[in-house]
Amino acid sequence: MISSVSIGLLALLTLSIPVGIVLFLLGFGIDVFLSPFPLTKGLGNLVWSTSNNATLIAIPFFVLLGEILVRSGIATRTYAALDRWVSWLPGGLVHANVATSTMFSAISGSSVATAATVATVAMPQAEKLGYDPRLFSGAIAAGGTLGIMIPPSINLIVYGFLTQSSIPQLFLAGLIPGLLLALGFMIIAALICLVRPELGGLRRFFPVAEMIRALAQLVPIIILFAVIVGTIYKGWATPTEAAAVGVAGAVVIAACVGGLSIRMIGESLVGTIKTTSMIMLVIIGASFLNFTLASAGLGAELKSMLDGLGLSPLMTILVVVCIYIVLGFFIETLSLMVVTIPIIVPLIIEQGYDVIWFGILMIVLIEMALISPPVGLNLYVVQGARKSGRMSEVMIGTIPFVLTMLLMVAALIAMPNIALFLPSLLQQ
Repeated sequence: MISSVSIGLLALLTLSIPVGIVLFLLGFGIDVFLSPFPLTKGLGNLVWSTSNNATLIAIPFFVLLGEILVRSGIATRTYAALDRWVSWLPGGLVHANVATSTMFSAISGSSVATAATVATVAMPQAEKLGYDPRLFSGAIAAGGTLGIMIPPSINLIVYGFLTQSSIPQLFLAGLIPGLLLALGFMIIAALICLVRPELGGLRRFFPVAEMIRALAQLVPIIILFAVIVGTIYKGWATPTEAAAVGVAGAVVIAACVGGLSIRMIGESLVGTIKTTSMIMLVIIGASFLNFTLASAGLGAELKSMLDGLGLSPLMTILVVVCIYIVLGFFIETLSLMVVTIPIIVPLIIEQGYDVIWFGILMIVLIEMALISPPVGLNLYVVQGARKSGRMSEVMIGTIPFVLTMLLMVAALIAMPNIALFLPSLLQQ
């Protein structure tokens, strides 16, 4: 059964069928050929119960929050402010790319939106100041991946929903690994530019008074992040309620900086509808596939197969890591999550691993997929913003940052408390 499902999945994806439709087709196929029960009779109730879950309301709110901040010009102001603080480091604006991605990730929740925003703002500076296009664009693509790790993350909401795990705990679990990844990106960029100074472009030094004035541009974003995550952490608001507060705060900030208009709100709403519709189709399809897989006994079959191999828990997790790395070359990231969660997560829990910890490990692997050819979305987003040069330059530029992600994977496996420390405080 496992091989049949895997072959069917790859075959349908190869035909470029939208992943939401692929999930439904697989579910129907399992019902017809592998299940002794007529599972499709429960489809109506399943679709209703899935889409009627209040937790999922957080998704359009967080998408709308990111859309407003992108279209109101707040990202441009954030980049200019961080430029004043990090451009003196070896690598100059490369660090501004990562720092802006980190800050924007803290209020966007979307990797592609983060990469697109920073690329649009940063790319005009690359040629003007003499930066190596590979390292500069690679830093933007890698920094953009932080959008699905640092809370609030849409991918973590989807993971929490599909695994029935705590979204506040997932948000807290992603905070330290996300910040460590951002720091790792900056360290690797600085080391490269110390060895090869010509790659780092012009290092600029700004007066202290100008740096302090620039902090004013960062205060609204920091307050917005503190309100969203702080209210969730304190138990004052659910993720959905915190997302709604975040949208209201984004509108206020946009009005204060002069970026609020009827046209901007309209464009943000349209963008939110498109993105949310795509995500919901994938989630509902994944729920149906999960239902059919469980009903057809795939979980028991997979457990029996692995028991026969005699793998230790550590070897099992290493095999899972390799599977995600390979699949990341061929499957879009959200699709990769929802397709594999019903199969992999029960296996991981059976091996004694924490579901929250594995969610963060999975997100790091998903981040790698975002900058892995041939389907890494962030590669195309950054190349589109460049409007010149070759895609291969962006791919080469991401290699040091992929290695940093692999180090984070190893660190999470060796020291699970990197992800579990903050959630343990919440439980206390």
